[in-house]
Amino acid sequence: MSRLSLILLKLLTTFVIVGAGLWGGGLLLFRLNGALAIMGAIGFGFAALAGLIGIWTGALRLPLGFAVLFLGLLGWWNSMLPSHDRDWIPELAHLPEVAGEGDRITVTNLRHFRWRTETDYDQHWETRSFDLSKIEGADLFLSYWSGEAIAHLLVSFTFSDSLPLTFSIEVRREKGEEWSSLAGFFRTYEMAYVAADERDIVGLRTHARGEDVRLFRLAATSDRARDVLLAYVADVNRLAKKPRWYNTLMTNCTTVVYHLVGSVAPGWAFSLPLDPRVLLSGYLPGYLARIGAIRSDMPLDELIRRGRISERARMLSLDDPEFSQRIREGVPTGRP
Repeated sequence: MSRLSLILLKLLTTFVIVGAGLWGGGLLLFRLNGALAIMGAIGFGFAALAGLIGIWTGALRLPLGFAVLFLGLLGWWNSMLPSHDRDWIPELAHLPEVAGEGDRITVTNLRHFRWRTETDYDQHWETRSFDLSKIEGADLFLSYWSGEAIAHLLVSFTFSDSLPLTFSIEVRREKGEEWSSLAGFFRTYEMAYVAADERDIVGLRTHARGEDVRLFRLAATSDRARDVLLAYVADVNRLAKKPRWYNTLMTNCTTVVYHLVGSVAPGWAFSLPLDPRVLLSGYLPGYLARIGAIRSDMPLDELIRRGRISERARMLSLDDPEFSQRIREGVPTGRP
C-alpha cells in the first residue's frame, strides 16, 4: 500500500472512530442515569481517543479494543425495544385506531381536549365516523415556536358533511419526562399518532402555547386526499399494533408524512425528490410550492402572510363549532 493510500485510510478510520465515539457517548449520556451516564460517556470518549492514538501510532490493539467496545454498545442498542405500556402523559395516553367498512371509516381514541393552558384542560376521547365519499381535500398546518427553521406539522382532512380530521405525529412522552431533540436520536422516546379535532390540536398551539400557526391549503383533489388519508389510516393501525421509536432526524412529524405521501405518489401529479426542506420543516412551504402541492401562482411571502391564522384563531372560542371554517377565512385555496 502506498504512503498516500495509507494516510487516506487512516483519515477515513479517524472519521469513523470520531463518529462512533460521539454517537456512543451520546447514547450512554441519554440512556443511563445520573453520574453513571456522565462517567460512561466520558469513559467511552477516552476509549475513542485511545483508538485514534492507536491508528496514528500503529498500536492497532487500541482501535481494535475500541471496535469491540463499540460492537458491545451496538448490541445494547439493538436490545432496546419500544413499548406501548408506559405511564404516558394524559394527552398521549391513547393511540388512535381506525376501522373501515366501504366508504366509511371510524376513528376510536380521537382526542378532543379543551385547553385553557398547557397544564389546565378537560380530557375527552371520542369515537367519530367519516364518509370517505365526502372528503373535499387536505390542509397543512405548520406551528412555529422557535425561529423559522423548525415547525411542527399537522395534516388535516376536510369533509363536506363533518368537521376536519387532523393527524399529528408526536413524541410519546412519559409522565415527568422532558423533551430533548438530542435525546431523540438515542431511542429515548416512542412515536405516537394523535387523531384530533382541530379545536384541540390547533387550539393547543394557538391558544394555550401562543405559537405562530400557519395554514396552507393543499392542491389535492378529493381522490388524492383520500389516497393520503388511507395511507395515514394504514400506518396509524400499524403503530397501534406495534410500537415504534421516534427519531429526531429520520422518524419525525415531517419525514413520516413524506414517506406516507411517497407511498401513494404514483397517483399524484408531483414527485417527491429528497430536499433539505423536508428536514428543516419550517421551510417546507417553499418546497411544497416548487412541487405544486400548494399555490405557486402567487408569491410565497403572500401565501405565508395570508396563512398566519394564530391571531384570528385566538379571537375564537375553542367551543365554537365553526372554528375550523372561520380560521380558513382569507386563506388562499389550494388551487386557483
